[in-house]
Amino acid sequence: MINIRRDVCGYCGACVSVCPQGSLELIDAYLTVDADTCKDKCKICSTVCPLGAIEWVEK
Repeated sequence: MINIRRDVCGYCGACVSVCPQGSLELIDAYLTVDADTCKDKCKICSTVCPLGAIEWVEK
């Protein structure tokens, strides 16, 4: 599962555009994650985040 560091996130949407599962959504400058579809551990979102606001958390 990914963790969004909201104190760091600039809400640019870069992660949303690269998510192959469509698990991320940016609504009114607030980024949400669908935990049911974000399960394949691709970590693409954390790779493209220009601010390093997304980190992978093992559960």
